[in-house]
Amino acid sequence: MITRGDCLALDAADDFADRRALFDLPDGVIYLDGNSLGALPHAVKAAVANCVETQWGRDLISSWNRAGWIDLPARVGAKIAPLIGAQPDEVIACDSTSVNLFKLAAAALKLRPGRKVVLTEPGNFPSDLYVLQGLTEMFGDVDLRVVAAQDLATALDEDVALLVLTHSHYKTGRLHDMAALTAHTHSVGALTLWDLSHSAGSMPVDLNGCQADLAVGCGYKFLNGGPGAPAYLYVARRHHAGFRSPLTGWMGHADPFAFRDDYEGGAGVKQALSGTPSVLSMVALEAALGTFEGVDMAALKTKADRLGDMFLDLVEQRCGGMGFGVACPRVGRGSQVSFRHADAYPIMQALIARGVIGDFRAPDILRFGMTPLYVGFADVWDAVEVLGGVMERGDWWDERFQVRGAVT
Repeated sequence: MITRGDCLALDAADDFADRRALFDLPDGVIYLDGNSLGALPHAVKAAVANCVETQWGRDLISSWNRAGWIDLPARVGAKIAPLIGAQPDEVIACDSTSVNLFKLAAAALKLRPGRKVVLTEPGNFPSDLYVLQGLTEMFGDVDLRVVAAQDLATALDEDVALLVLTHSHYKTGRLHDMAALTAHTHSVGALTLWDLSHSAGSMPVDLNGCQADLAVGCGYKFLNGGPGAPAYLYVARRHHAGFRSPLTGWMGHADPFAFRDDYEGGAGVKQALSGTPSVLSMVALEAALGTFEGVDMAALKTKADRLGDMFLDLVEQRCGGMGFGVACPRVGRGSQVSFRHADAYPIMQALIARGVIGDFRAPDILRFGMTPLYVGFADVWDAVEVLGGVMERGDWWDERFQVRGAVT
């Protein structure tokens, strides 16, 4: 039997307890949705205010040089690099995850001429699937092969140009074995493209150690960069010479301010830039990344696993027989736990109304993010206690919780 006292003892011994103070968390709220939108770091408010009031308001256009706005994509990319096991010149911050996925997938097909198959799994993050469907339609002679996760290794053959997978599944948190799948992909001469959106910032990712080729990720989940924060992409150094972005915009030019008519791509990942960077959003993301300074990512994942395991144990202890089914693996899980329930949507709305914020994924998934920088063990105990009360009282039957909003 786990008690709240047990949880408080774990919080007292937590090496990351002081990190919580870096975030602006509302009183009376247990925030378990950092795998969808990270909490606001205090440093972001000051950085954005300075950018608006001083850099833009006073220094105006001179801030492209004076404040280094022009260097933000590379500077932010270099700060993300150690969180994903990359070198600074292999990562650049720009655009959205979907746009970056398109750019890298198209570039990969050019790097593997003669191969006409892109391989992925069903249930991958929908936007990734939509991008790949559009890409194969645009190329015309490229096929999208969608294969169950357990059959991916068998489906990898000499026709495959690219394997595209999400490292941590957005609904279940199931982790792919990045190293093993990348090695097998390389054994048939194909490339890998990993979506790190639900893993980077909450666990160790070692792109270079796994010999990954390409990767993308977003800045607004575990990286805490704010709603719509810029995404990032990674291209391994060994591919820089052959890499060609299909979106050849002026910021990716070798000399953007020469204003020549003909395009000449910049070196390495620089050519993945296209349009002008979103300065306010980039400044926010850069400030947010400071919350990871000095953090041991392996230790952070250990805490996330313990939080998740405790959540699973407590739900079984407090809510057994209430219709919940576990929808995440016990082992090999990202920093979230997931449950199935026939009334998942209204149950989640009832929880949110009582200050426990998780989220819902259709058709029947309740997700809870175990963001280890600011979630504590007592938070987990309190959240499950609220869940138990919601279930015992039948709170979710309230009509207001049955109506689905535009964003679910």
